Amino acid sequence: MRRRLTLLGVLPLLAGCAAGAVGVPVPSPPASAAALCAGLKLPTKLHGQTRRSTDPTSPLTAAWGSPAIALRCGVPRPAAMHLDSQLVVISGMSWFAEPADRPVTFTAVGIQAYVEVTVPPAYNPAGDVLLELTPAIKAAIPVKPEGAL
Repeated sequence: MRRRLTLLGVLPLLAGCAAGAVGVPVPSPPASAAALCAGLKLPTKLHGQTRRSTDPTSPLTAAWGSPAIALRCGVPRPAAMHLDSQLVVISGMSWFAEPADRPVTFTAVGIQAYVEVTVPPAYNPAGDVLLELTPAIKAAIPVKPEGAL
């Protein structure tokens, strides 16, 4: 029984490594955020990586490369983010990194729909990926009032 449970735990990881669709959980944003996310025009290539389909298919998710860089639009505000949290600013867009000591997931904040980007260590520096995505996010999602995260 233990061997079967271990194998079942590995299967989802292997599915993410295949050349097919990438498993990316779909967020459940309010209608206003979903409408903004629908206007997001994402590149077919990101950091030299080709865009891949996601499973389940959703206009709120995207992925590129293997290992996959994953994007989710309309996620909730990061629970770990506070008013005094350290943010990374790239081309005028503020990003909250989790975990802070080894960033893997970044959330664009200060805009009307949060956008989360998971960048595997293979694509370091992650800031280059965020730099490429920032113009598309800025074009589709307006900023919040001054000082709002």
